[in-house]
Amino acid sequence: MSPEPTVVIWRSALLAASETFVRDHGAALTRWRPRYLGATKVASHLAEDGDVIAFPDRRGFPRLRLTGSSPRLRGTLADLAPQVVHAHFGGDGWLVSRAAADLGVPLVVTVHGHDVTRQPAAPGLRGLRYRRNLRSVFRRAAVVLAVSAHIRARAIACGADPATVRVHHTGVPVPDAVPEVPKTWDVAFVGRFVEKKGVDDLLAALALMPGRPRALIVGSGPLESEVRARAAGLDVTFPGAQTPEQVARYLAASRILAAPSKTARDGDSEGLPTTILEAAARGLPVAATRHSGIPEGVLDGETGLLSAEADPAGLAANLTRLLGDDALRARLGAGGRAHVEAHFDLRKQSLLLEDLYDELAVSAATSGAGRRPARLKLVVERAHRWRFIGCSSASRPASGRGAGTVPTPEGASGTCCATYSRRGATSSAPVTRNARPKARRRSARSRQPAARCRDAPRPGVRRRGSGTSRRPDGPSTTTTRSSSEAGER
Repeated sequence: MSPEPTVVIWRSALLAASETFVRDHGAALTRWRPRYLGATKVASHLAEDGDVIAFPDRRGFPRLRLTGSSPRLRGTLADLAPQVVHAHFGGDGWLVSRAAADLGVPLVVTVHGHDVTRQPAAPGLRGLRYRRNLRSVFRRAAVVLAVSAHIRARAIACGADPATVRVHHTGVPVPDAVPEVPKTWDVAFVGRFVEKKGVDDLLAALALMPGRPRALIVGSGPLESEVRARAAGLDVTFPGAQTPEQVARYLAASRILAAPSKTARDGDSEGLPTTILEAAARGLPVAATRHSGIPEGVLDGETGLLSAEADPAGLAANLTRLLGDDALRARLGAGGRAHVEAHFDLRKQSLLLEDLYDELAVSAATSGAGRRPARLKLVVERAHRWRFIGCSSASRPASGRGAGTVPTPEGASGTCCATYSRRGATSSAPVTRNARPKARRRSARSRQPAARCRDAPRPGVRRRGSGTSRRPDGPSTTTTRSSSEAGER
């Protein structure tokens, strides 16, 4: 393994302002070189000039989303030459999983929440397709990381092999010391304005509390107009979405963090909100709910206070108790900071992540010998069966690398670079002149790939889908497949 191995960190939309954990992921690595790869660029303060975008003009991206395959993405990933690919969110993992598999690069997928809660529960064909894709990426991934034990259970329920799913808590930076600054706000909230964040429950709880506490609600989102309307008559400040540095200053100037997360009506839920950990790292006690992985980050009575989901009265009681007891706030704040230092420190979690990368890279290097040449041979064999639309020896690429090309052996005789197409895709591959088939329309049966191991007839094995099978020296036997077996691919 090279002195500075490379991990490609993949996020399809690179990078939303709320996804600081993705940027922190790479920034904290010490032995591995992170390269950020996305399909499209998102204009936010987290976007950087060094990010690699596979589809800057979005051409070819619809094909990737529809089929999970893209020569452009595969070529871009090959140019980065990673030893490991790490994708965030299950759906994004599926988008890059085919390219990683084609290149023989181990894939790590982190599931965070909605990717194994709300999205698999989508109705109709959309949900059916997502569940199928999720099972595919779980099969292809070397390791699936879940941000909490609850999310791990959800991933397994969605089809992941329990042996490959590990809990890896998202780390947050832990400051060396907690600054002493004047407290401007009694209660702070940081997050997107979506149903699962429970902002409506927080506003209802503030209305039930005596003394009109001063609240700071940081963020934005699709429910912003509704949230602002609910805050009428309350002492609430809305600064909008903020940078991580400004959020840290707001937390330091607050007495309590409120995190009233809940399961949304469409099934969407949290993994483990990083805002809770960031606040605890700065000595803030947290008033939160018993939702998803939150009890792993907030120990009730030790680092914060927990109430039931969607319970404004219970949340109001915990907030009132914390605001009225300075000693309790100090004890819970100190306990929260110690808990984060022990279990959620970004530096420690990143070292564990690099150990995992080392393990996967060594395993791929020792067990993957000869795998790529065998796959290359299969690609060339399949090229012979595709419909040829032209040939020009002058068009043969000088190098064997590039999107949509098959490497051409230098000095090979009797070959030409024939352009082929299948389902609308075109590229080039070396073929022998004598083996070049005539361009003609073929039936659907003749277009089936004859060299597929799982489809090719072999002695003693019946053809897939056939009702009969014959042994070399025995009579025919009739077999029947169930409808579920017939539908499996």
